[in-house]
Amino acid sequence: MDASDEQRIINRVLKGDTNAFGILVKRYQKPIFNLMYRMSGSLDEAAELTQEAFIKAYEKLEHFQPGKKFFPWLYAVGINHAKDLIRKNKRHLYSEENSEKLPELSHLSDQQDSMNDSLDFQQIEKALVGMPLKYREAIILRYREEMSMRDIAQALQISVSAAKMRVSRGLEMLRRSLKGGGG
Repeated sequence: MDASDEQRIINRVLKGDTNAFGILVKRYQKPIFNLMYRMSGSLDEAAELTQEAFIKAYEKLEHFQPGKKFFPWLYAVGINHAKDLIRKNKRHLYSEENSEKLPELSHLSDQQDSMNDSLDFQQIEKALVGMPLKYREAIILRYREEMSMRDIAQALQISVSAAKMRVSRGLEMLRRSLKGGGG
């Protein structure tokens, strides 16, 4: 789905076709759920926060700027919602102490490769959990979500140069952590 398809769907929603929003939910629920899981550390809370984020996005859809990409805007709505709730409830962000095994291990046909990949994935996830949220999110947006620096800047509501700096510093933290952890 490209930006013009998304804009057509958004226009349909704004004209009263509430069911069209379901297309956007289906397309983006996994990355928004993953965001909420990283923020909360709880699968149940992540599911609830994901639903609330989509409700907020639906309510604010008239503020979406045509010509922009939808996902960075949605991501910003989601991350702001999660941060507001965390501040309100005085909860701590997801950390190593409350970590569960993260979903999304890659499944390869060769069992040995799969096991090595799983160990690598777990080391990377552990290193990501240990870094400050602003760097973690920049790394995840760049490499897991494959977003451009401009889209990362929009999603995190920072300048493009700040997005580049966060990705660069996040990668350096990740490298140091993996070296120190035997990776």
